[in-house]
Amino acid sequence: MPNSEDQNPFVAAFARTERALRESEARLQALFETAVDGMIIIDPRGRIVMFNPACERLFGFTAAEALGKNVAMLMPEPDHSAHDGYIARHVETGERRIIGIGREVKGRRKDGTVFPMHLSVGEAKQDGESLFVGILHDLTERKTTEAQLVHAQKMEAVGQLSGGIAHDFNNLLTVVVGNAELLVDMLRSRPDLQKIAEAVVQAGERGAELTQRLLAFSRRQTLQPTEVDCNRLVNDMEKLLTRMLGASFTVRSVTENGLWTAYADPGQLENALLNLAINARDAMPTGGSLTLSTSNMPLDERYRDRHPEVSPGLYVMVAVTDEGTGMGPEVLARAFEPFYTTKEVGKGTGLGLSMVYGFVKQSNGHVAIYSEPGLGTTVRLYLPAVAAEAEAGAGEAPPLADAPRRETVLIAEDDPFVRSFAVTCLTAMGYAVVETSDAREALRKLGDGIHADLLFTDIVMPGGMTGWELAQRARQMLPDLKVLMTSGYALEALVEAGRLPPGAHILNKPYRKADLARRLREALAG
Repeated sequence: MPNSEDQNPFVAAFARTERALRESEARLQALFETAVDGMIIIDPRGRIVMFNPACERLFGFTAAEALGKNVAMLMPEPDHSAHDGYIARHVETGERRIIGIGREVKGRRKDGTVFPMHLSVGEAKQDGESLFVGILHDLTERKTTEAQLVHAQKMEAVGQLSGGIAHDFNNLLTVVVGNAELLVDMLRSRPDLQKIAEAVVQAGERGAELTQRLLAFSRRQTLQPTEVDCNRLVNDMEKLLTRMLGASFTVRSVTENGLWTAYADPGQLENALLNLAINARDAMPTGGSLTLSTSNMPLDERYRDRHPEVSPGLYVMVAVTDEGTGMGPEVLARAFEPFYTTKEVGKGTGLGLSMVYGFVKQSNGHVAIYSEPGLGTTVRLYLPAVAAEAEAGAGEAPPLADAPRRETVLIAEDDPFVRSFAVTCLTAMGYAVVETSDAREALRKLGDGIHADLLFTDIVMPGGMTGWELAQRARQMLPDLKVLMTSGYALEALVEAGRLPPGAHILNKPYRKADLARRLREALAG
């Protein structure tokens, strides 16, 4: 028996149109829900009417928290105060400031942090009223990469300039010192004038030392690389530094068994460690602990994405850690620049770290500093490993523990790229993941009833609460919660300084997926 659609062509046409609209709406909803970039729809009064999951990840607000609120909540000043005026002016006059075009703007997350993003805005009509659709793309990673490239290019340019200056000054100093020495010999009968000539020689020799340091920074010093047992070198340096630094300093070494052989100039490596020890001594005016450590360190493509000047490969890492005053972000950004120093006039040339930087770069290696004010500083030197030995050792991947169950890991990590990497790894391993950007947000999640089997937290985070304090408070809420901690700071030194209890489950940055998997299983089993 024919249905009503067959009997009435108008009804059939209406039904087809309705079905097409439903299918179109379903496709648009799927696009909105699965889009990698953030998508927001607001009404003419600036109220958010749609907020996709990508926006939730981008801003830290849930859709329930954002819907119905003014979109200005996602903007820092001055856009926060001016945004409603932009919309009103457009509605009244039709003036387009950003609609139909894209530009770079700033966004503000729930935790108050500001980040760069690309914003494209389109306008649509619904029941005669304008709706504004925003497409948001996070530019944080791109900006970080650009900044790394600019810094590497700046250091390269400064190095070339310094090398040229040092070369020319060496020629001048050869003449000055040589003639001053001749005068010393010629003025034996005039001790008063001979002293002046000797002062010229001494000043010239100090100038030659400075130019030699500039040549080291500009990677123009003569190196004699060979195979180096860094464990033995570090143990020898421990004895030397113990005598040099004095009784108010404790020097210790933490070396890795089975360390690969590095390929570098051993004399220059010793000189680099000596410079780092002197800097550490100056950062601890009343004494303290200095730690020398070694480990095998493969650096992969993901690490290269954050440090474009680094070639992925197998490295031997030698680190020097102090528990001194530490450095803030502004000082840290300029630490390797020649002649940049925070010491008093006459107490430093600002070339110590520059020499270390130049030596490691000329050795085809990589150097990184991790520092926090009041916590101390770790300088890591990554030297190329001897290829055949390292590849053989790296090929023997340690077996992982049992395949992970569907346990839930709560991540507290303020670095968005490290957090993203950890989330990707843990999700691929089969864990359920709850991510937060600091300790207070992690506690809020737990307070809201989120269950977690393990807390994976950075030790040093913004907001005034450390990872260890977070772990203590989280365990008060979930007594069975397991904890795994990580940091770019040398964790052996944290334990030594009493900042971590012995036996705590810890993972050094940078870490690989296999390291993370193994440490997680150990922590969960513990």
